[in-house]
Amino acid sequence: MEKRNYKGILVFVALIVLILAGRYLPHAANFTPAAAAGLFAGYWFRNRLVAVAVPILGMLLSDLLLDMPYHLGTMAVVYAAIALPALLAGGWLRKPASNRWFQASKVLVGAASGSVLFFVSTNFAVWAFDGMYAHNWTGFAACFAAAVPFFKWTLAGDLSFAVAIFGSVALAQSLVAARRAKIEAA
Repeated sequence: MEKRNYKGILVFVALIVLILAGRYLPHAANFTPAAAAGLFAGYWFRNRLVAVAVPILGMLLSDLLLDMPYHLGTMAVVYAAIALPALLAGGWLRKPASNRWFQASKVLVGAASGSVLFFVSTNFAVWAFDGMYAHNWTGFAACFAAAVPFFKWTLAGDLSFAVAIFGSVALAQSLVAARRAKIEAA
C-alpha cells in the first residue's frame, strides 16, 4: 500500500472515531466535532466523495449507536448540513495563504459559516417536518427562537474542534519538518 493511501486511510478513520467519541461522550448539546471533522476532510482529501463520507459516516454510525430518533426529512437536512463544510472547504482552504494568520482566519470563517448554515437549515427542517411548530410565521419564529440557545454550543464546538484539528496537524507538520531539517543538517 502506498504511503499516501495509508496516511489517507488513517486520517479518514481518525476523523470518524473523533466524531463518534465527540457525540458519544458527555457534551453540551450540539458541541460536537462533526462539522469541524468535515471541514478538515474537505481540506485534506482531494476526492469530494471521500471528504463528504467522513461526516456522513461519522453521523450515521453515531446515530445508530445513540439510537437517534429523527424525522427522515429532518435527518436528511442534518446530514447535508454536516457534510456541507466538507464541500465548501476543498480548494478554498487548500489554496496557499499569504501567512499562517490568514490561513487560520480562513479555518475560523469556514467553521463559523458551517455553524450558521447548520443552524438555519436544520431549524428550518424542524419547523417544516417535525410538527412541533405551527406552519405559519409565528411557528417559524418560535422554532428559531427556541433554537438560539443551542447555536452558541454549535458555534463553540465547530470553532474549538476546527482549531484543535487544524492546529494539531499544523503543529505535527512543523515538528516533522524541523526534525527532517535537523537530520539533513547532520
